[in-house]
Amino acid sequence: MKIRLGTFNLFQFVEPPYSWYTKKEKFNNLQWIEKTQWIKNQITLMNCDVIGFQEVFSRNSLKDILSELGFNYFETVDIAKTSKENSTIYTSTTVAIASKFPISQLQEVKAHIPSIKKHNFEGFFKFSRIPIKATIILPNEQEILIYVCHLKSNRLNEFEYTFKQEDSIEHKKSLISKALKDKYSSSLKQRLCEASSLFFDIKKEKDKPIILMCDLNDKEFSITIDALSNDKYHDEKRKESLILHDAYNQHERIIYNPHPEQKEVKRTPTSFFAGKGNVLDYIFISKQFNKKNKNSIAKVTKYDICDKHLQENPDGSLLKSDHAQVVCELEFK
Repeated sequence: MKIRLGTFNLFQFVEPPYSWYTKKEKFNNLQWIEKTQWIKNQITLMNCDVIGFQEVFSRNSLKDILSELGFNYFETVDIAKTSKENSTIYTSTTVAIASKFPISQLQEVKAHIPSIKKHNFEGFFKFSRIPIKATIILPNEQEILIYVCHLKSNRLNEFEYTFKQEDSIEHKKSLISKALKDKYSSSLKQRLCEASSLFFDIKKEKDKPIILMCDLNDKEFSITIDALSNDKYHDEKRKESLILHDAYNQHERIIYNPHPEQKEVKRTPTSFFAGKGNVLDYIFISKQFNKKNKNSIAKVTKYDICDKHLQENPDGSLLKSDHAQVVCELEFK
């Protein structure tokens, strides 16, 4: 049995006459038809059984689209809020999950208070978007736990470090400690609190098969990924121990027309900023899907990036998306 899972940032999914954040930011009816038709085509292209969505404002409209496409199960754990002054202006967004398989249980992820304190977060903490935690029953009666999240974005364009694969957690922590202490990277602090809360929620479920589909709003090798997946980030006395693995590293990468000196495949960006491509969208898997685990129940057979629209326009389009879609295929034993 094979299943396909995907993550899809919809980029301001707001049905007219509603707008997002300011009164003038909205679609007209023709634009909305064009955007929703592109989304339908893209979901068909992804050919998934389960999809996690980000930037969902108009929940019911998305539910209707997915119902047309065979997704009989659709859930959110929050509702996008509108302005108290103008009820047609959305001031917050949500994540959503759609499945062709039954969702037997749905929860929201709670903040992990010790982590909030450890990061010296000031004021009342809440997730920028409340993550989803859903139990899905597959046709073979296997239960898997699916998380969907959209972590805090760096909307203020604060300075944040870019790390490399060889950088240790100790090195990363030493560089960011001053930024967090001196309060000039509030977005990063928020994101680390969110990632840490997810880590501890996932860790207590570690005996279950787990998949996380997300827009992390942070780059490959970022310290956010360490906070999300690595025991050593949370306890320096521990050895490196991952509770989640990047599914990208689990599939066999294909080089098309390889250059004789090319030693590795360059990872395809999922988003662009100021002309530079970054990997912001991920699918993470637990040890039950890790190819190095002899007791695994399934393996990653494909990992696809749907980015034709970004090849045509790296900045993306409001009528499409400014993110690529990520799809992971799992084959069960």
